Amino acid sequence: MPVERRTIKVDALARVEGEGALYVRTSRGRVADVRLRIYEPPRFFEAFLRGRAFTEAPDITARICGICPVAYQMSACLAMEDACGTSVDGQLRALRRLLYCGEWIQSHALHVYMLHAPDFLGYPSIVEMARDHLAAVQRGLALKQTGNELMRLLGGREVHPINVRVGGFYRVPRPRELAGIAERLKRARDAALETVRWAAGFEFPEFEQPYEFVALRAARGPGQPAEYPIDGGRIVSSGGLDLGAAEYGDHFVEEQVPHSNALHSRLRARGAYLVGPLARYSLNFDALSPPAKEAAREAGLGPVCRNPFRSIVVRSVEIVYACDEALRLIGQYEAPERPFVEVVPRAATGHGCTEAPRGIPYHRYTIDAAGAISDARIVPPTSQNQAQIEDDLRGVVQRSLTLPDDRLTLRCEQAVRNYDPCISCATHFLTLHIDRG
Repeated sequence: MPVERRTIKVDALARVEGEGALYVRTSRGRVADVRLRIYEPPRFFEAFLRGRAFTEAPDITARICGICPVAYQMSACLAMEDACGTSVDGQLRALRRLLYCGEWIQSHALHVYMLHAPDFLGYPSIVEMARDHLAAVQRGLALKQTGNELMRLLGGREVHPINVRVGGFYRVPRPRELAGIAERLKRARDAALETVRWAAGFEFPEFEQPYEFVALRAARGPGQPAEYPIDGGRIVSSGGLDLGAAEYGDHFVEEQVPHSNALHSRLRARGAYLVGPLARYSLNFDALSPPAKEAAREAGLGPVCRNPFRSIVVRSVEIVYACDEALRLIGQYEAPERPFVEVVPRAATGHGCTEAPRGIPYHRYTIDAAGAISDARIVPPTSQNQAQIEDDLRGVVQRSLTLPDDRLTLRCEQAVRNYDPCISCATHFLTLHIDRG
């Protein structure tokens, strides 16, 4: 006989970036209500940008997140360059991709080892986990440090890099500077391969979802090798989408829900969708480096993964790829003659989209002829995943109703942490209605 009514409530989610809560209510053996409540105050970045020079966007948007600042910088740069009719390619584009690899390595290592692994190993935090798994924790910290060093070398510092500008960089490294970090990256790749093997040994709930995956797919010419998406590409989906960034607003819409200070995104015609590692991997498996593909196969992953609890393994595979790609880029590097290309403002609207560790951040800016920003729209990955997270919670709870309350609560928290949500990134200003009657 099903319990008449059951409530799962977590007022402050742990091991996620930002402030959020979850609430689940069941009635007569069915899930009746699910809410991922984001109560962190809005941060007004889109408003801050209005009236500022287009050249300031990378430095301002970097402050949206201390874990994935490069994602916001690069999407802002692409949008501004699109508005101005400029493109960045060659070694400058390669350096951007290399910087982004550093962010992927440090962000994924942080999530895999410090935020998510404790769920699978039965610890409340990495501190307790380190007492029994010290070697694993040290491996994770070393991986994160390597990513940080790469960000510091190219970005000037690892948190909110200061060397990125519209059109390129303020300073580019000498080849010998990159050669110095190559040995660290080789050791990091070995550690990443061990990370895949380690994470593949966890016990995963049997749970798959019929996601509509949304990710970038890098454009490629005849005879060109596939390229895993990091710093740009077309927006594609498992449901048949194939869009340029400028078409984003025609297919995706944001909506306010009463229980969240972050907007929910949905596909206009189809509802919730998924961005992030599972989507990126499942839509671009063919573009992984050979070591990353082999690691995925040995971990029991096929070319498509629909179990969100296995996202920790997919993230680990992406660390392998990021190390491989960083080494490839360093091996082919030749210092460009100038650290940037000139970008001349014009009155226009530009669009940019890249692949943050958590999924695609979309940027749109309108600037005037002098380069002043008159309008800004930023859609972070976590905003795009919120509706799907709630759908996952419904499914997880429905399949786990035999668990006692404490274990069901932990399973729900784990389901949220599958996404590595960046709650602070997602908070958004809401329309305020005042009734003075």
